Amino acid sequence: MDTAVAPTPSDVAAVILGRRARRRRHATATIALAVLLFALASVALMVGDTFYTPSEIIRVMLGETVPGASFTVGELRLPRTSLAILAGIAFGIAGVSFQTLLRNPLASPDIIGITDGASVAAVIGIIVLSLDGPVVSMFALAGALVTAVAIYLLSNKGGFAGTRLILIGIGVAAMLQSVISYLLSRAAQWDIQTAMQWLAGSLNNASWERVVPLAIASLVILPVMFAQARSLGMLRLGDDSAAGLGVRVTGTRMLVIVCAVALLAFATAATGPIAFVAFMAGPIAARITGPGANLLLPSALIGALLVLGGDLIGQFALPGRYPVGVITGILGAPYLIYLLIRTNRQGASL
Repeated sequence: MDTAVAPTPSDVAAVILGRRARRRRHATATIALAVLLFALASVALMVGDTFYTPSEIIRVMLGETVPGASFTVGELRLPRTSLAILAGIAFGIAGVSFQTLLRNPLASPDIIGITDGASVAAVIGIIVLSLDGPVVSMFALAGALVTAVAIYLLSNKGGFAGTRLILIGIGVAAMLQSVISYLLSRAAQWDIQTAMQWLAGSLNNASWERVVPLAIASLVILPVMFAQARSLGMLRLGDDSAAGLGVRVTGTRMLVIVCAVALLAFATAATGPIAFVAFMAGPIAARITGPGANLLLPSALIGALLVLGGDLIGQFALPGRYPVGVITGILGAPYLIYLLIRTNRQGASL
């Protein structure tokens, strides 16, 4: 009969040291990402056709009237930077939540069709109903929510299975892309330009009217998501193991899915579908912070860095100006190929 071997003091010490090292790495990486995001946001506020000093930026943010800077920074650069950060945070957290729940780095909302649902609704609003502005954003919000519910219901027959949800989501995404192509082929030239600008994912129309709804949604949803971070981490071990550790599996999964879809929908409604940010943020965070780390906050910061950095590259680093979605798409496509190869070799986990 086998008997359990009691751990020695050296074994216990090694485990404690390993945990401390992982916590230090997670804290260091998170702080470094936050500092980098602050630096990038400062650059975004200072540079442009006219350079403004940090003191001028601070005076504008404190409400002082600074000739030139009050309009350029307060009404153009600050809303754009704020929208980039908020949208990046929303995309990053939504993406890593789905990837963690389904234990697969390919299970991103922009891979499994939820973003395409928002895109179809927006294109219908622009081309079929001749809508614009905030109404298109509300259509996109509704489209993402309806698509997420449909995918979940289709994949939940006979019990929840992550692989089935991913496969159904990819199929739904393909159908929705076909709908978009059909609508664009039948549209007038002016409507095509408007729809394509939205589909590219852009911050060019950034304004406080677009920032405020996303900011309110983030203030409501993010505390709920971070409160579920521990339970979400346990779900990475599997439903049975998580239930054994006291996690209410079904309730936690439904709450996280609803919150993640809502974040994604509000962000997509504000900026359009910025390609691959939700897909890339989680895997990059996992590689930076190491195994077993809580990925919500690092993924949020990386998502913000991807959107803000991509926007700066699209504005200033290339000949001509490009929407941020074009830049993230260029970065994300080869990363998708790399991740497909890596997943095939090593298994599907973050």
